[in-house]
Amino acid sequence: MRFRAAVLAMTLLGAPAGAQNDPSQAALDAARMLEQASVALTEAEGARDRVRALTETIQAFEAGLAAMRDGLRKAATREAQLTAELRAREKDISQLLGVLQTIETTAPPVLMLHPSGPLGAARTGMMLSEVTPGLNARAQALASDLQEVQTLRQLQQSAADTLSEGLTGVQQARTSLSAAIAERTDLPQRFVEDPVRTAILISSTETLDGFASGLAEITEGEVAATNADVTSSKGQIPLPVQGVLLHGAGDTDAAGVTRPGIVLGTRPRSLVTSPTAATIRYRGPLLDLGNVVILEPQQELLFVLSGLQEVYGETGQVIPEGTPVGLMPGESPEIGAILSTSGDGTGTDRSETLYIEVREGNAPVDPETWFRTNKDG
Repeated sequence: MRFRAAVLAMTLLGAPAGAQNDPSQAALDAARMLEQASVALTEAEGARDRVRALTETIQAFEAGLAAMRDGLRKAATREAQLTAELRAREKDISQLLGVLQTIETTAPPVLMLHPSGPLGAARTGMMLSEVTPGLNARAQALASDLQEVQTLRQLQQSAADTLSEGLTGVQQARTSLSAAIAERTDLPQRFVEDPVRTAILISSTETLDGFASGLAEITEGEVAATNADVTSSKGQIPLPVQGVLLHGAGDTDAAGVTRPGIVLGTRPRSLVTSPTAATIRYRGPLLDLGNVVILEPQQELLFVLSGLQEVYGETGQVIPEGTPVGLMPGESPEIGAILSTSGDGTGTDRSETLYIEVREGNAPVDPETWFRTNKDG
């Protein structure tokens, strides 16, 4: 009987699914972030402090692109989940649709007939009146799932334009930032570097310890004293780049090398900024560390940042907190690569590494005693 088929369909399909958060909202929010970053880029060109404005713009682009990747990954995961569920329920869904179609198209007088007579027909009508709302609810849930799949697919298809604009915008902002830094003349200077002495020190040292201990030798004249003190921020200083902690102090990396600093995984071309106000004690290639920036937030304290492709600023300058000091290496991924890997969530897009070493009194200490690394994030 039709009412038995209806009850069976409801039993097989189970209770109505609970409400779930819309995973496409993250991608939509990211698109708005990128749009706001584009507006900020236009405004930054005319800002009085172009370096600061462009720095904030690049960071906004980076946050928006990261959010877009995350939103697309969630959207792809949700779409795959819904598609798998719908395929697994194909038989049940077909039965449900068949029951609903039969109830809808059968003439009312026929529905009232029953072999047991009027009493059986009445009982059947009562059962159908109880079952039909549940069937309708399941049908509405099915329609909602199908609509969500369609929305998620459309979202992923339209993401290419948004990503293209975001990638173009952040590249334009990086180029403008390099020019603005080169034109900057308003930073105080604690000392002037002697390039000959610097070259001699580099050629005569084989370790970071040796180089750091000889930093005073690369100056022309004395280094101006400073009363800067960042001790009150110890343990809470933000990391200089958006990244994830790959290796802690003393850990052995994949190459079998053990260092006293930490290693962060970052995305290609990420902006690296000074985590505090500091003096640039050195910038440039050093030993086997690649391009290095050595910052001095206070006397007897050094932050060593290595692994950059480009370095900004001049040795001896005193820079404010958040000032750009370099860019990570690598090439920005193509749009197709972002879209094709957005569903794995493996973090393979963080292909570059920044090494951070902290030295107190020319001895290395665990950087996590100074920096907030957010291991759980």
